[in-house]
Amino acid sequence: MPQGDRCFAVETDLLVIGAGAAGMTAALVGALEGLDVILCEKSDMVGGTTATSAGTVWIPGNRQGQRAGTHDTIEAARTYLAAMLGAHATDERLDTFLKVGPIVLDYLEQKTSVQFAAPPVHPDYKNLPGAAIGGRALGAVPFDGRKLGSDFARIGPPRREFMALGGMMIGKADISPLLAPFRNWTNFRHVVGLLTRHALDRIHHRRGTRLLMGNALVARLFDSVRRAGVGLRFETALHEIICEGDAIVGAALSSPGGEVAIRARKGVVLATGGVGWSRDLRERLFPDAARRFSLAPSSNTGDGILAAERVNAVIERDLESPALWMPSSVMAQADGHVSVFPHIMLDRAKPGLLAVNKSGRRFVNEADSYHDFVAAMLRSNASEASATPAFLICDRSFIRDFGLGLVHPGTRNLSGFLDAGYLMEGETIEALARKIGVDADHLVQTVERYNDFAETGIDEDFGRGSSELNRFNGDPRGKPNPCLRRIGPGPYYAVAVWPSDLASSAGLRTDSCGRVSSRDGKIISGLYAVGTDASSIFRGTYPGPGTMIGPAIVFGWCAAMDAAGTLRRFLA
Repeated sequence: MPQGDRCFAVETDLLVIGAGAAGMTAALVGALEGLDVILCEKSDMVGGTTATSAGTVWIPGNRQGQRAGTHDTIEAARTYLAAMLGAHATDERLDTFLKVGPIVLDYLEQKTSVQFAAPPVHPDYKNLPGAAIGGRALGAVPFDGRKLGSDFARIGPPRREFMALGGMMIGKADISPLLAPFRNWTNFRHVVGLLTRHALDRIHHRRGTRLLMGNALVARLFDSVRRAGVGLRFETALHEIICEGDAIVGAALSSPGGEVAIRARKGVVLATGGVGWSRDLRERLFPDAARRFSLAPSSNTGDGILAAERVNAVIERDLESPALWMPSSVMAQADGHVSVFPHIMLDRAKPGLLAVNKSGRRFVNEADSYHDFVAAMLRSNASEASATPAFLICDRSFIRDFGLGLVHPGTRNLSGFLDAGYLMEGETIEALARKIGVDADHLVQTVERYNDFAETGIDEDFGRGSSELNRFNGDPRGKPNPCLRRIGPGPYYAVAVWPSDLASSAGLRTDSCGRVSSRDGKIISGLYAVGTDASSIFRGTYPGPGTMIGPAIVFGWCAAMDAAGTLRRFLA
């Protein structure tokens, strides 16, 4: 380890680098436990990937779910994770996560403005023993951004593709009323309320202040961080971790005023967002087919992981997957913005759509989780030459009913999407096959076989519609299978989808307190890593919604409690 011989301009107890969910939790809890805390953020906004996410946390056995009438247990979660992880289910970090997760939720609820609620149905992603239909996945309670005053501008916005009217957030419950505002009085009243609130917001703000999902979680954490007296430094990026002997004692950071060295008496917490856009880490860790697109903020460039490597930390690489994936379609907008649209659940699971690879054949249950969809894409790449991208195929009625990626339901004029090359159109399946460059005979056979399954309601190839997750995201009006219906008369449409990383699973090796391990297996004193700077406790699998943010918050709490000397009593 390099030796430090620095003149520290600033001293604090706990230095946290990165203001996403993990970093803000660590800073907040450290301050609540009596530590002097400085939180540094590379960009000029808080939130990181969490701000653009659904903001769900997956924490089994919680009281919030019990209050909503869903009765989950930690024992059932252990059964589920054992079925998924096998021998790796004995990881001590996993045990800590399950043990203290509900405690962390209660701690935040009692001491801060961070609040979660459990939807009655939000299924786990795998159809395995111990899986839950609801209760484990919690959503942040909506937040009024006006409470932040001028600091509302510090909240990282959602992806613009998921906002309407220049900045109005739309939740799942808003979609149906917005598509049919005059269907009934309830829809009309809901839409009028949304539009009125947004119009008033735009008088004083650049976007709407009705914050939902990840934006609500980020705003609640930020509100609490401000109230707790944490020292905030924006546009301050990690340059170097500073050592004295074998211990980490602080960090050098670049800021608008120049480089500043901060001594941290109790430790440095890395929460810089994982691999992100780091070219070095993407080339080392990700497969070739998955390096091109990322859903991470542009400011996430692997700073924490790379700096920790330079002080002898080790990256955990023996994982099922180095990242959690989403299939994303891509379109260059007229203003130069490139939209990378993640196909989460609004189209893939709906009846009347199928996915094919470059051979023109199906390769996956399209209604499975976004991560499993892309994992199947990457496996297809191994067996089919140049199999990236894949294509989502549907008829015109599907777009009318459900939309397709950036094309909203009910869109009548598709010319802009066709001219941009985002959508491809064919009057026949054979013509569409030629447009997208796949074998026409294979695609015709694939559609015919899919239509046969739609008649019986049984997908004999991939079991589409057979799991709780599939049915939850399908169309309940669809009979006998909410995820299957015939692909009917043309014209037919396709959109290309590419692997994109939502968050990295590969990261620094840590223990159950969030402390970073060195290459020789020893703990690096004074250095913590949380969120995606740490390797995933689920080893690159994706158990359910919120299984990145849940551990990020839990281990952010653990790191701060350990630095404050108060964690051990919860682990006993």
